[in-house]
Amino acid sequence: MSDSSTTLPWLVIRQDDNGNRYRVGRYATRAEAQRTADSLDDRGHKQLYWVERLAQNPGPGQNGAAR
Repeated sequence: MSDSSTTLPWLVIRQDDNGNRYRVGRYATRAEAQRTADSLDDRGHKQLYWVERLAQNPGPGQNGAAR
């Protein structure tokens, strides 16, 4: 069984008008994640989209998302 955080380390995050953040998807490469974020951003909605990489080995109490 493979660890999906290792094989899909790139996240696309969306922030709505109220500051709520949601994970849109996980991707194998930064380029793939960036294409998705750009495509969503090009739709003209007021949400903000960006790419983050999961931490390789998050320590205790960490959520695994890079900042």
